[in-house]
Amino acid sequence: MFVKKISGPRTVTLPNGSILTVADLPPVNTRWVASRKETVVLAVTHGILARDEALRRYGLSEEEFDAWTDAVRRHGRAALKVTALQRFRQP
Repeated sequence: MFVKKISGPRTVTLPNGSILTVADLPPVNTRWVASRKETVVLAVTHGILARDEALRRYGLSEEEFDAWTDAVRRHGRAALKVTALQRFRQP
């Protein structure tokens, strides 16, 4: 078995005690739900995935990814739900 070399850690223990690994990243052509968005944000935040790599891999714009990051930082996973966007946006 060969292990692909990556720069950065393969696993990270998150503040809530759960473990995030490279294997937890969503597939490239995924249907975006709040939990998958949060996984990508946490992977970039904790160094498992480079920001540029995440943008390229998932076809995200910088603005979209920054909005996800800001929503997770301010309100948690619930703010990433499409149905809750209006509730968490500033007037």
